[in-house]
Amino acid sequence: MNAKRWWAILIAGLLVIVSIGFQTLFSIINSNFTEAFNSAAGTSLMSEEIMEDGNPMNRIAVLHVEGTIQDTGEESSSILGSATYNHNTFLERLEAAGQDDTVGGVIIEVNSPGGGVVESAEIHDKVVEIQEEYGKPVYISMANTAASGGYYLSASANKIVAHPATITGSIGVIMSTVNYAELADKIGIKQEVIKSAEHKDIMSATRDMTDEERAILQSIIDDMYADFVQVIVDGRGIAKDKVRELGDGRIYSGKQALDNGLVDDLGDLEDTIAMMKEEQGLKDAEVFEYTGDGFGMGSFWATAAEGLFVSDTDLLGIKELMGKSNSPEAMYLYAE
Repeated sequence: MNAKRWWAILIAGLLVIVSIGFQTLFSIINSNFTEAFNSAAGTSLMSEEIMEDGNPMNRIAVLHVEGTIQDTGEESSSILGSATYNHNTFLERLEAAGQDDTVGGVIIEVNSPGGGVVESAEIHDKVVEIQEEYGKPVYISMANTAASGGYYLSASANKIVAHPATITGSIGVIMSTVNYAELADKIGIKQEVIKSAEHKDIMSATRDMTDEERAILQSIIDDMYADFVQVIVDGRGIAKDKVRELGDGRIYSGKQALDNGLVDDLGDLEDTIAMMKEEQGLKDAEVFEYTGDGFGMGSFWATAAEGLFVSDTDLLGIKELMGKSNSPEAMYLYAE
């Protein structure tokens, strides 16, 4: 390996170390400040903000699924603390709405390309629980995008309302990886693997996939796709053959989704609130949403440090190039 290549690897490694250092520093600072301010103010992840005044004993809870549906295990996946989807927080808020006796209905605004298979299923199951265990209607308001996992979690709602320009559909499952075997050969990198069985390194990025391995992975995708189809059959009452016809991975506009029976009506969040009030006996309901930003310290740090350090996207890219785990991950995800 020549000197230039060694210098490139060294610089990339130092950049990763520095970036991770900043990530840790800002996580600690942001966590400490947010905890201190929230404690002083008595705020929590279950604080509420009134959207429309009304009867406080007969309310509509509005929740938001914003961004890729993944359980990162963190309050924010951004190294600078900017707001992102947090799976555990969302499930806790959905459960709180179910348990709250003053809540007569739940609206979930979805603006997501989908995400993890398990996470999407967990939200779907919680929606069913809200309906069956707590006897509360759940409406979906689709924003810009409610595709793949975003549609999966919506399928069993009492009513789905999409904007005419919403991108939805993308019914299906995807699993992908990058194969850089030829590039590694060209620059003289070789991976040595010691494994307990033939398929232990299935979907390795450093060699071609065998036909047997492809069949194994395809069988998993087929099982997950069958579950997706059944969720729509059960939730929407559409024949299985029709669902499979519609569910070839293509996307639909809100209007096309309505024409195909994938959604019930067209409108925005305000329209969805009005529909729930009219249809569920909640005409005088107070409408609120859960908040948990405290004093917005995450946003503060994001703004203060914006542009000073390597971006999340750059950092993730560097980590991948430096050998990020390449384990297979099936996704209900619309990828542009």
